[in-house]
Amino acid sequence: MASEAASTPAASTPATPADGPIVSAKNAAKKEAKRLEKEAKLAAKALKTAAAAPAGEKKAKAQKEKKEEEAPFVNNTPKGEKKDLTEPMAAGYNPIAVESAWYDWWEAQGFFRPQMGADGKPKPEGLFVLPSPPPNVTGSLHIGHALTVAIQDTLTRWNRMLGKTTLFVPGFDHAGISTQSVVEKRLYKASGQTRHDLGREKFLETVWDWKNDYQGRITNQLRRLGGSYDWDRVAFTMNPSLSKAVVETFCRLHEDGILYRANRLVNWCVRLNTTLSNLEVDQKQLTGRTFLNVPGYDAKEKFEFGVITSFAYPIDGSDEKIVIATTRPETMLGDTAIAVHPNDPRYTHLHGKFAKHPFLDRRIPIITDDIIVDMEFGTGAVKITPAHDPNDYEVGVRHNLPFINILNDDGTLNENAGEKFKGMKRFHARVAVVKALQDAGLYEGAADNPMQIPICSKSGDIIEPVMKPQWWVNCQPLTEQAIKRTRAGELNIQPKSSENEWYRWLEGMRDWCISRQLWWGHRCPAYFVNIEGQEQDRKDGKYWVVGRTPEEATERGQKLAAGVKFTLEQDEDVLDTWFSSGLWPFSIMGWPEKTPDLENFYPSSILETGWDILPFWVARMVLLGLRLTDTMPFKEVYCHAMIRDAHGRKMSKSLGNVIDPLDVIQGLPLEALHEKLYEGNLDEKEIKKARDGQKKDFPKGIPQCGTDALRFSLCAYSGGGRDINLEILRVEGYRKFCNKIFNATKFAMLKLDETFVPEPSAKPTGKESLVERWILHKLNIAAKEINQSLEERNFMVATGIAYNFWLYELCDVYIEAMKPMTDDSAAEATRKSAQQTLYTCLDHGLRLLHPFMPFVTEELWQRLPRRPNDSTPSIMVSQYPTFDEASVFPEAEKDFDLVFSALKTGRSLAASYNLQNDIQFWIRTQTDAEAQLFESQASTIVALTKNCKSAKVIRDLKDLPEGCGSAVLTPTVAVYLVVRGLVDLDVEIAKCDKKLDLAKMSLDKILKVESQADYETTIPANVRLANEDKRMTLEADIANLVQSKDMFAKLK
Repeated sequence: MASEAASTPAASTPATPADGPIVSAKNAAKKEAKRLEKEAKLAAKALKTAAAAPAGEKKAKAQKEKKEEEAPFVNNTPKGEKKDLTEPMAAGYNPIAVESAWYDWWEAQGFFRPQMGADGKPKPEGLFVLPSPPPNVTGSLHIGHALTVAIQDTLTRWNRMLGKTTLFVPGFDHAGISTQSVVEKRLYKASGQTRHDLGREKFLETVWDWKNDYQGRITNQLRRLGGSYDWDRVAFTMNPSLSKAVVETFCRLHEDGILYRANRLVNWCVRLNTTLSNLEVDQKQLTGRTFLNVPGYDAKEKFEFGVITSFAYPIDGSDEKIVIATTRPETMLGDTAIAVHPNDPRYTHLHGKFAKHPFLDRRIPIITDDIIVDMEFGTGAVKITPAHDPNDYEVGVRHNLPFINILNDDGTLNENAGEKFKGMKRFHARVAVVKALQDAGLYEGAADNPMQIPICSKSGDIIEPVMKPQWWVNCQPLTEQAIKRTRAGELNIQPKSSENEWYRWLEGMRDWCISRQLWWGHRCPAYFVNIEGQEQDRKDGKYWVVGRTPEEATERGQKLAAGVKFTLEQDEDVLDTWFSSGLWPFSIMGWPEKTPDLENFYPSSILETGWDILPFWVARMVLLGLRLTDTMPFKEVYCHAMIRDAHGRKMSKSLGNVIDPLDVIQGLPLEALHEKLYEGNLDEKEIKKARDGQKKDFPKGIPQCGTDALRFSLCAYSGGGRDINLEILRVEGYRKFCNKIFNATKFAMLKLDETFVPEPSAKPTGKESLVERWILHKLNIAAKEINQSLEERNFMVATGIAYNFWLYELCDVYIEAMKPMTDDSAAEATRKSAQQTLYTCLDHGLRLLHPFMPFVTEELWQRLPRRPNDSTPSIMVSQYPTFDEASVFPEAEKDFDLVFSALKTGRSLAASYNLQNDIQFWIRTQTDAEAQLFESQASTIVALTKNCKSAKVIRDLKDLPEGCGSAVLTPTVAVYLVVRGLVDLDVEIAKCDKKLDLAKMSLDKILKVESQADYETTIPANVRLANEDKRMTLEADIANLVQSKDMFAKLK
């Protein structure tokens, strides 16, 4: 409503220019998103300025603004029962009160369960299945998870309201490395113990306790966020049924020859003591010499990286030396060759010779290799360490070199490094090797070397390539199928930028190491067959069997042992987390069993997730889904943006910018934010840094915004980009939008008295007034464009359209315009028609908003009366508004847009003269149709203009009172405002002269264009038509300005 406070930052600013028609909903949505972004930044700046104000000034202001606090809301509704709404609506919007009780009632009523057709199959209206990406049980959800829930539940609720059978499956991921790591840290921080102190069984009990605690916390967060999950189907990756799927997959892939055991180079994290996949390794870019701390070493110790060290190997049997260079000097202890290019004349005489290792009893062959050696780089000689470098590994395979591992699992050097270095930690050994080279006279120097170093994404440790016997998945046949069937159109990936990355990742995917040296996870269903009396290599896969059960493994072991006595030893390793979560879309439906859920709800309709885990998770689901079910596991992948803070920084606990969505919903003082930092594993230094970050970003803490505002704002941010810079003040702005909806509905309900009964149908009767037809048309267009935007997954546009309809069309225009139509003096037919239109707008308007704002829409919709024979129990199972040809009124839109443009022009005139009371408009028209239109809408113009006394229509200028300011709307319509006695006449004459000069210049430009010889033949018709309209408007404006100037001159 025009008289009410702004609903978001600067929401009272008109959405359309004063001299133009009302803009389209889509354009308004885009502009609104940009405006809100700008306003949020300004508000943040103002908040920062306020925080820096003198103490006395802040105290005085606080005393001035202090209001009597309301008693905290207490939810008295018994769990699962419907909220009692017989009491009058509250004085103001309280999100905690509004959002109470509804979720438990929805769940108790079974609204979250899929509603099937009479035949027990999905309904003919369609099927929508969304498997929720299972959050890790490592800790509570952050604001990025809230974005996921907001988008997914919006899609689910929208499809449910479209009448489809919908299933939104919740679940949780055991997150092997991450969960074990966080529990180990917490254990050590609390008791000084390690997992080895507890033992495997006791430690796993501790992890299960952690899992149960955090699954409960996350469940509460998901409920508070309004996710309409079918909790009867909640899944966990280590539940028995899902674990069975993991075992079946491992065994089936092994039986098909896709899964194999091999001793190959892996990424080893010393800190976590486990293998990692390439996707779990970050690359840290160094520009040159850099000193870094390394986990597991003294915090005061820093080691040198970003340098290349040159040293010489003596040639065996001569005084000659060959110089090589390396960024990892300690690996020279594992060198087994020196490679030169076969065509390099500098080294031809050394082909087939040997170098002598200076610290070990080892002769190192000089080999030729035209793949790894670049003659133009460095000395043209390359040291080869096959057991500790991926490129060198390939050389070792090509030349059948020894693979010498010099590293223990704990990061110390083993006996292969020699007595002098054995037992040293790897980076201490680096320093020691350089010193030993210097002492031996073999050190040639070091230089800056821009490079990347591999970092464990979980622990921050520096990754070591080492040789390990592991279980691998041959990805080539799997990726070939995935690429082929994606290109065939079986999978739609949005946005398209992510699709391009999809193909790049699949084409570059190497074999996948699925072994992890952890305790928490699915233990490999693989068994070493220890045959009595035989020498066996555990690295060799031929001595291993797999089994779905110990019995099956024993049977296969018997065949392998061929009658000889044997024992089975199950592999201690567990499987990569992505191996189990890669089965998610079908394992949650009961696969490998042929269950009704698998038949009815697989494949899924869509997989919604962040673009950053396309290669981690989405690719695995597609590879395994196609292999195991011969079906693409989902038809669409939608990748949302990554949430960053208002400064564009990635969310990080140590920065203090990680936000719990519940803190945004409920609000949290700054001190309470500080206290939450101590719940994690941060050290004191990190806590101080985080506290400083929180104080800077949230000087007054986080304001209470509510779930609906949070969800709506997160969707409003989602327009297809890769990053979202989240500003909490923008979320608070949408809380004010919720307040606007609440108060507007509360006011509108006063217009629907106790005798009001809605018509059986929402279709127009044909007797509606112009403004009624206009708002019904706008409602219809909003429904059409919101549905279209949701189909296109453009949540920014969809929310913008809904926001624009409620704020700028329903509240600011119709609810104000209908006031005189519902007065006691209005005709009964007029009043009833206006009421019916209002009801339809409230009913459908709330439904349009419901997928984004489930709580406030349910609260308000439940207070509306129902149409006869409508027993719909909840807005969430009501019909979503769609486009209706019966509510298309283009002429009404055109006519009322002209009226609305006139009143906005009049408002601007009044504002330019600082006229705030007794406003009198005169509207001059030059056609009978326009005169009739404005005469019929005079009361609307008065109602929509604050302190407007009258709005009169004239055809002739002689009927215009003297002393009017004016503005031209179209070539045939001008608006006048009586200002006599309120203005400086000389100033007004000067204004007219200035405007005349500008108008004449603009007119001359158009006339010059139109006078071109080939104008009619070279300029498109639509451009010529627009130029003609501009020329006629300017000509009318000039005539009007001349008339106004003469009128002001006569008054002098």
